[in-house]
Amino acid sequence: MTVTQATGSGGGRLAAAPRLDDLMPWSVAPLRLGRGWVMAPDAASLRARWAALHEAGDDARERLFRPSRARTLRTAVPQLPGQATPTGRLAHGGGPCPDPVRVLHGPYDQQWLLPDHRLIDAARPELWRVADGRQVFVVELGHVPQTEGPALVASALLPDGRSPAGRPGRIRPLYRRPGGSEPNLAPGLTELLARRLDRPVGAAEVLAWTVASARPTPSGAVVPLTADAGVWEDGVALGERLLWLQTRGARGEGTAYGARAGDRPRMPGGRRPYVRAPLPAHGLPGSIDHLPDEEALLLGPGRISPVPPAAWEFEAGGVRVLEAWFERRAAPAADPEGLEAVRPSAWPQEWTTELLELITVLSLVGEVRPAQEALHRRTADGPRVEASELRAAGVLPPPAAARRPASVLDHHEEGPEGQFALL
Repeated sequence: MTVTQATGSGGGRLAAAPRLDDLMPWSVAPLRLGRGWVMAPDAASLRARWAALHEAGDDARERLFRPSRARTLRTAVPQLPGQATPTGRLAHGGGPCPDPVRVLHGPYDQQWLLPDHRLIDAARPELWRVADGRQVFVVELGHVPQTEGPALVASALLPDGRSPAGRPGRIRPLYRRPGGSEPNLAPGLTELLARRLDRPVGAAEVLAWTVASARPTPSGAVVPLTADAGVWEDGVALGERLLWLQTRGARGEGTAYGARAGDRPRMPGGRRPYVRAPLPAHGLPGSIDHLPDEEALLLGPGRISPVPPAAWEFEAGGVRVLEAWFERRAAPAADPEGLEAVRPSAWPQEWTTELLELITVLSLVGEVRPAQEALHRRTADGPRVEASELRAAGVLPPPAAARRPASVLDHHEEGPEGQFALL
């Protein structure tokens, strides 16, 4: 949906809708890595980069590390929550390679990260502290005028919050504490919605509605709220579908659409994308292109089909998702002598598997868009809960404490040089 459409029929009332920033008050800035080599599309490259760093001589190690004001080889910092990594200074020996963890890079690209606080300028420990099997992160994408794409995406993986273009988005966890406790919602919001809709409303439903209904504006995403119980139920079901797709089956609900609980998204039968011509056995494909009439994706000599035009044209954050995904893997390293140049010399099979899944997700999300647009119209044409009503009821503005992370008083973490901190 374009921004022009968002401000078209019924969209003039978006100014009266509550802001996402008020409905989910606690937000965290995107991760700031400081050095690109700590993230990669494959875990093996990260292990090889770690080995290359620690096998280099002192002067070469300094250059390869790429020191910044926040991190050098002599920086002492605590562990990232939940990560059993050493805390001694890297100049004294780095220890074993940290186990790479899966993260969300940008809107739809699942990559690997070395979860070592000594390597990352701003890792946002408060996010790692609440990342668990129940957490869902919502990332607001940067506003890019006159482009198509969602206002936000959801992730079960810890996201880096990067927006390919425009203003970097904030990261908003659904829960403020581990174990799915204390929803990150304006106090009193679910109770007010329950009264207006005459039905119970939980935090997970508010999240699903938000994923389906959030709209981009130059000042940040807004979330129109319906006061019609039927529209609400349809919007929540649609949001559950989007959550299921965006998290690759880890969250949300896909069973109403023919999937079994725990399944990852798949296209039906003959619509599933397959490799029709293999990718090169040596080297990386030099280009990516799409043949719309044949629904074929070309990666050098490789060919994948069917790939619907909707998947190829899918944009998020102002860029085409598939092109950005390919560029991250096949573009030459900016510094041929740096650690980012340590990468696969041939296309790994795992990347093909990931690409097929990404095509599937983008295709299925594209199929949901007409239903989203219909939901937007129904919400605009029916009774709503506007920001003014939330202010009159004392729900908005949220209290200052709701914008700060919760204290986790029983969470032990190793501090610099092996010391322990109680948070």
